[in-house]
Amino acid sequence: KLASYNLSIGQVAAAIRSANSELEAGHYELGNNAFKVYSGTFLSNASDVAKLVVGVSNGGPVFLADVAEISAGPSETSNIVRHYTGLSYSGDIPSDGAPAVTIAFSKIKGSNGITVSKQIIDRIEQFKGYLIPDNVHVVITRDYGKTAEDKVNELLFKLVVATGVVTLLIWWFLGFRPAFVTLLIIPNVILITVFGAWLTGFTIDRVSLFALIFSIGILVDDAIVVVENIYRRWLMAGQTSKEISVDAVREVGNPTIIATLTVIAALLPMAFVGDMMGPYMMPIPALGSIAIMYSLFAAFVFTPWLTYKLRPSLKTLHKTEEAEERFQQRVGKFYRKFIFRLMENRLLGWITLLGIIFVWFMSVFLFYTQSVTVKMMPFDNKPEFNVVVNMPAGTSLPKTAAVTQKLVDAVRQQVPEVIDLQSYVGTVSPYNFNGMVRHYYLRQQPWQADIQIKLLDKKDRERNSHDIATETRNSLTPLAKHLGARITVAEMPPGPPVLQTMVAEVYGPTPEIRRQVAEDITLRFEEAEYVGDVDNYIEAPH
Repeated sequence: KLASYNLSIGQVAAAIRSANSELEAGHYELGNNAFKVYSGTFLSNASDVAKLVVGVSNGGPVFLADVAEISAGPSETSNIVRHYTGLSYSGDIPSDGAPAVTIAFSKIKGSNGITVSKQIIDRIEQFKGYLIPDNVHVVITRDYGKTAEDKVNELLFKLVVATGVVTLLIWWFLGFRPAFVTLLIIPNVILITVFGAWLTGFTIDRVSLFALIFSIGILVDDAIVVVENIYRRWLMAGQTSKEISVDAVREVGNPTIIATLTVIAALLPMAFVGDMMGPYMMPIPALGSIAIMYSLFAAFVFTPWLTYKLRPSLKTLHKTEEAEERFQQRVGKFYRKFIFRLMENRLLGWITLLGIIFVWFMSVFLFYTQSVTVKMMPFDNKPEFNVVVNMPAGTSLPKTAAVTQKLVDAVRQQVPEVIDLQSYVGTVSPYNFNGMVRHYYLRQQPWQADIQIKLLDKKDRERNSHDIATETRNSLTPLAKHLGARITVAEMPPGPPVLQTMVAEVYGPTPEIRRQVAEDITLRFEEAEYVGDVDNYIEAPH
């Protein structure tokens, strides 16, 4: 074909070389702006190459497709993603490193994450069989919609339990009618607080629900004070009248308002915490203050009215008073015997005082001895965690993939709670809140890998995720060290994540000094007794 068009190999090569280039041809100015001018562009696909003019024959252009066969072949592998099933996999299609693609969905602001998650899963089921071929299998590896739903349902259940416990306590000590008044007031306050959350732009999530549960114990304080004082005034007057009810509320009004404002003043400083913790914990002081303020309003408006509408007879009030008096006499008898003995016996009083001081110092001493561990937030029982793998800088992709494969095999064999795993070599896994803070989305080098591990639901396993992650770290760290890799077992935090549990930032006059100090600190961390994963951000020569 070249001969029929009077072309040579050199002419074709020269045409391709000249076409596959981009040069800065200069610049020009228009008005107040300056523009750069480029000539040519790089060839990007097989279609561009096929349409390339390599010569002229009989007055017409000769395209490269006229003298050559052009196809888009496989490119050089830049990343490897594989899917595995674990010992707890119960499906019909086990996988031992099948090539995989992960699709991650994120919701837009203001939408319900639980609803979005369910709709996506339903749509995927509809796609199976015609848009998704039969030889392509879809697995849900992360479902944060379900996680959020479980957390919300758990907190709603605890909200009901807390309300029930408070109501039963008031029933036990004050009677059925005050308990019924409380049972009506609490949901009313919660609904108004949710309405306040809507007005102020807060969403119903784990932190805001915790704020409501936290507030329940305080919500009923004002109502209890009002009910008790109304009952007391009715007993003193020998009648149950509206005027006495109103005056009873007036009598306890000022101290109740001051007490409520004091609680709010104790909550509000949390709203001014900086960094990431402040916005994360903001619903607690905001919604807690709204709930407490409205509970004060409800105690002064609804509680007296309901108490009057559901007022007991004077006979019932006298019976309750007599029962309470008998209970107080029993408690008072023990208390007076104990307190008078301390006050009258000087030696016993000094022994008690010194004993209190000794116990206080012993309690403080627990911090020094570290007998009580200190944590920012408690452990959470998550259905997943990651193993982050770092090979020496410059390691090839196949070598990193081989090391990652051995780490995956160890997890599959040693951790019975694993449902499935995904390994990402030379590319980033879909990052979460934790990965966003730790910048995992930048991990795209051939010597970087990530293993995503999915566990059984917490209801279906005995061990919590932290114990499983700790065991995984203990078993993988010697293997990774033997293979020349560094690993970090990254658990999902229960609150705002941090870069690492402990971070040392190094500043110095020259890069050489900073590097040397960082290497020395890394060595000291590795020698520390209670430090687990150790790594640094020094880029090794490669």
